[in-house]
Amino acid sequence: MTLKAYRTHFYKELEAFYPQEEYETFFKVLAQEYLKLAAYEIPLNFQLELDEAQRNLFDKALSRLQQNEPLQYIVASTEFYGFPFQLSPAVLIPRPETEELVDWIYTDFKNTSCTILDIGTGSGAIAVSLAKLLPEAKVTAIDVSEDALKIAEANASSNAVNVQFIKQDILDCQALDRSYDVIVSNPPYVRDLEKVEIKANVLNYEPHLALFVEDQNALIFYKKIAELAIQALQPNGILYFEINQYLSVETVGLLKNIGFSQVELRDDFAGKPRMIKAQH
Repeated sequence: MTLKAYRTHFYKELEAFYPQEEYETFFKVLAQEYLKLAAYEIPLNFQLELDEAQRNLFDKALSRLQQNEPLQYIVASTEFYGFPFQLSPAVLIPRPETEELVDWIYTDFKNTSCTILDIGTGSGAIAVSLAKLLPEAKVTAIDVSEDALKIAEANASSNAVNVQFIKQDILDCQALDRSYDVIVSNPPYVRDLEKVEIKANVLNYEPHLALFVEDQNALIFYKKIAELAIQALQPNGILYFEINQYLSVETVGLLKNIGFSQVELRDDFAGKPRMIKAQH
């Protein structure tokens, strides 16, 4: 079967599952991944005959897509802030709004030598990107998951940056081991009651440990991290959070109660309150 004929088959098999724009993108990404073609080369190779191994790769990906598995897990990679990242189901797929959080920190600290702590690093997207963007920074990252830390370490290596990774459950931490200019976290913040809003590709495949919190204690990570941060931040140091859009007022209030006098709430590209910057 030619690449063009397989594309027709691929589209037909997915049209009941996804919008056209999505399955067209899926095919393009898979062709780039499996055939090592640049995007512009795909139509130039429509008469390419797929061999059995290539066809099997596409067929397996097609089947997984029909089960709502995220494409990023199928190809085991994604791009974040323009940098390549390896992925596995042990870590969340980095989101565009998190890129905005990284950009906020970069804007505030570019051309400086600073110390940064990323709490709940997952794939290392925040820590590794900041290490790339701020080459003078010393970056440390914490996560409770050993599997996540392996992915994060691989991403630091492939992006040629030095990040110190530490396995630690932040909820069990009594005090941070040193002071920092920047503490940043994108902790679990989706309440159980919000699961009805979550798409199947997220709910069924992404790690719940990194996503969900109990309804009655939704700000557990924010409270703990803020309490640690107010003791560990350097003078003029800043705490940054990605937050639950539905709990923005409560999160601002929590930070002020803990002792942060300057708290700035920022909307993401979709106009939803998703980021906080706090100083004391």
